Amino acid sequence: MTSSQPAPDKWYLSRALEVFIHLSLIALLVATCFLILRPFIGVVAWGLTIAIAGYPAYRRLDKLLGERGTVAAVLFTVLLLTVVIVPIALLAQTLIGDFQGLAVRVQNGTLTIPPPRPNVATWPIIGKRLSELWGLAYTNFSAALQSLAPQLKGAAAGLLSASAAVGIGVLQFFISIVVAGFLLAYSRQGANLSRKLAIHFFGSKGEQFEALAEATIRSVTTGILGVALIQSMLAGLGFLVVRLPGAGLWTLVFLIAAVLQVGPLTLIPAVIYVFATMGTAKSVAFLIWCIFVALIDNVLKPLLLGRGVPVPILIVFMGAIGGFIAMGIIGLFVGAIVLSVGYELFHAWLDEDIASAPDATPRAQEE
Repeated sequence: MTSSQPAPDKWYLSRALEVFIHLSLIALLVATCFLILRPFIGVVAWGLTIAIAGYPAYRRLDKLLGERGTVAAVLFTVLLLTVVIVPIALLAQTLIGDFQGLAVRVQNGTLTIPPPRPNVATWPIIGKRLSELWGLAYTNFSAALQSLAPQLKGAAAGLLSASAAVGIGVLQFFISIVVAGFLLAYSRQGANLSRKLAIHFFGSKGEQFEALAEATIRSVTTGILGVALIQSMLAGLGFLVVRLPGAGLWTLVFLIAAVLQVGPLTLIPAVIYVFATMGTAKSVAFLIWCIFVALIDNVLKPLLLGRGVPVPILIVFMGAIGGFIAMGIIGLFVGAIVLSVGYELFHAWLDEDIASAPDATPRAQEE
């Protein structure tokens, strides 16, 4: 070794320091990109989900327009925005009208509370207290409000916070639809990119896992959000037929609860109110309708949730619900995709191990 050549220890130290600096710069670049893109991750993820779920409909529209992709994407976006905005606008108008009418009647003193039914006091646990509050509201509504003032203040603050969160969520959803339109306009380039990424990460099974992720997103969209929308529309129809006060608000609450998989629980207060204030025939009919709305979930979800996905329905369902608990609404899709892909990877690993085992019997390979 000449004097011009560095000592081995010094050379290894220099190389290690150089590698560390390179890795640090790459990590800094990745972290900076993440911080820049962080405000848009939710919107882009939603947009990607909507684009994948709506791609079959977009392709049919594209073919009708003579393979004019950009025009089809713009028209698809406008149609989707219209489908979303019109019901939300009608619901908002109903809610505003209900609250304004309630506020006017409270200020004018014209709000009338029906007398409590005698059988309310016999209800277990809550019957006696509910009958007392109801009777107080019937005879002296102002005194009833004063007795419930602390609870009403807390409920009002929570309602205001929830309304703001819902408003922000709706705005983000509108932006996500526009993002989905851009993604659909460049769907061919996006499909090539996703295929390259899948092959890069999963090798020969890349296209298989890409198709699995695509089918899972569509399955979760129809199986969870689709079923929740169907249930909320049916529940809202029942609320309107029995003329439930604040039917629009009840429908919105039911929709949110249905996405959380606890929709039928929100029907219980409505059923109690109808039985307490309306006739027996109408109350029983409303109860039967609510039972139908609650049970239709068990029929539609198995049909829609696992359709097109070669993994067990339980895996998709657990991934969707677990992802929602961990990550919010977008976790419905991310959780189902990750758990489904992980399930398939696990099976692929088991199959390869069995096939490559030197003492694998034909029967083991067939299984």
